[in-house]
Amino acid sequence: MTVRFGNNRLGFYVAVFILSGTVLGLAANFASIFLPHLHNNFIIFALVVPSLTIFSFLLSLQWAQPNTEALQLFILGILWLAMGAWATDVIGPLQCDALGGQTMPAKNGGETNFQAYCYEMKVIQAFSWALFIMFVVALWILFQLAAQAERFGRYQIWREPIRELPWFGEMPGYYNTSTMGAAPMQYYPSSGGMYGPQPGNPYGGYPQPAPGHTLVIQPGMNGAPPTITQMPMNTV
Repeated sequence: MTVRFGNNRLGFYVAVFILSGTVLGLAANFASIFLPHLHNNFIIFALVVPSLTIFSFLLSLQWAQPNTEALQLFILGILWLAMGAWATDVIGPLQCDALGGQTMPAKNGGETNFQAYCYEMKVIQAFSWALFIMFVVALWILFQLAAQAERFGRYQIWREPIRELPWFGEMPGYYNTSTMGAAPMQYYPSSGGMYGPQPGNPYGGYPQPAPGHTLVIQPGMNGAPPTITQMPMNTV
């Protein structure tokens, strides 16, 4: 497993959970004040988007592939873009400080604090735009890391477990080494041998690479022998 990618992905998920949970809580408060007759379209949308975000992230937290993660980030990013634009249209350039003491209609003929409503809408607006930007950045990073893994010969990385993605400057994980097309040559040394210096071979007991190539050694998992991949120098 690539630990740095796993930790950074978990941190991103936690931040999304916090922001989405805040928006969901504010939308639920609006639902208790206004539904079913006032502002129902926006409030229902504001309930659905963070709920869908939290649910889909709980699923992908345990199981995901780069291709499913990319689709998820794209769809949720579009939804949060719509949420931010809709919230901006609803609240506009309204200054909440100037609304002290004012009220607005609520359900069943009641009234609610207009200033509190304004502040909560501003939070929904800000968090929606922040989440949209986070999804765009996360999608860009995902494409960059997948492209980096493909340069190391992991041509199936889009359909492998997402935990196999490396972080910037790291090798991919060691879950699967299947490749397609012109894959680099791979060597699997015998697990019973000892690798030591050999005369005339600066690579010790490992195979000597072809001219213009280098050896990339990935440690074996659970006592398995290391995987040795011969790669062109310009891809390392």
